[in-house]
Amino acid sequence: MSTALIILAAGQGTRMNSDLPKVLHKLGGVPLFAHALAAGRALEVEKTVLVVGCGGAQVARAAHEIDPGIVIVQQDEQLGTAHAVAQAAPELKDFAGEVVVLYGDTPFIGAQSLRAMVDARADFDLVVLGFTAADPGRYGRLIMQGAQLARIVEARDTDAEQNKITLCNSGIMMASAKVMFDLVGLVGTQNSGCEYYLTDIVGIAAERELSATAVTCAEAETLGINSRAELAAAEAAFQRRARQDAMANGVTLTAPETVYFALDTVLGRDCVVEPNVVFGPGVSVESGALIRAFSHLEGCHV
Repeated sequence: MSTALIILAAGQGTRMNSDLPKVLHKLGGVPLFAHALAAGRALEVEKTVLVVGCGGAQVARAAHEIDPGIVIVQQDEQLGTAHAVAQAAPELKDFAGEVVVLYGDTPFIGAQSLRAMVDARADFDLVVLGFTAADPGRYGRLIMQGAQLARIVEARDTDAEQNKITLCNSGIMMASAKVMFDLVGLVGTQNSGCEYYLTDIVGIAAERELSATAVTCAEAETLGINSRAELAAAEAAFQRRARQDAMANGVTLTAPETVYFALDTVLGRDCVVEPNVVFGPGVSVESGALIRAFSHLEGCHV
C-alpha cells in the first residue's frame, strides 16, 4: 500500500523556553521529528511532507540532512492542525495512496500501531489512533458507537458525561489522500479555540456516511514533548528501551544505566560495552567488538 506521511512540525514550543523550534531539540541524539520519520518506515512510504512554521528554514535544513527527498511546506499562521494538514495538499494533489498524519513532537509511536491502522483501513474510510488515558483530563475524547468512531470531542468542549471517557485521541490519523483532503477542506472554526481542528474530520465523515474507527496503542507511545522536563523524561524512556533492546539482541552492557544510545545506533551480536559509553549518531559496531569504558563515538564504524 503506497503511503505518504504528513509530519506536523510547525510549533515553536513556548514552554521549551528556547530559541530553537521545538522539533529541533534532540532525543536519542537526533531532532525530535526524526523519530516520526523512523516510525513511518514501518509503512511503504512513497513521499514525506514536513509542515514547518516557526524557524522553518532551520527545520528544513535539519530535515534535508536526514532525508534529502523530504518535501517541506510552510505554515505561516498556526491556525490549527487541520489547517496544517491542508498546507500539504498541493504537494499530494496527484497522490492516490494513503495519507498518515504524524506529529514531530510525538516520538514514541510504534511500528505495530501504524500497521494496525493499515489493517483497519481495509474496513473503514478513516482510522484514528487512540489510547486509554490514566488521566484523560486534557485529551480529546473518542466517542464510539460500537466499532464506529462517531466523533472526537476536544477536552475543552466536553460535557459532564464525555469528560468521564478515558478513550482518548493521539492525533495520529490515516485515510486515503482524497478522503483526507476532502474532509480537511470542510473543517470550520466553530469551537472554543476558534481553530481548524483535525479532529473535526471524524464528525464530518459521519455526516457524509463515511466510516471511521479507532485502533488503540499504549499510552506511553503517545507521549508528546512540550517542556524541558518532558524532554528529559522522554530521553530517559528512550535510553531504557534502547538498553533493553540491545541486551535482548545479544549485546553485553556491563553497566547498562551508564550507556547512552542514539536513535540509529547499531550494535552487533556478542559485542561488549563497558561502563560510561556514549554512542552519538551514525555509529555501527561489528559483532564481537569490545567498546572500552569512557568512549564517546560518533559517525564511525567499529
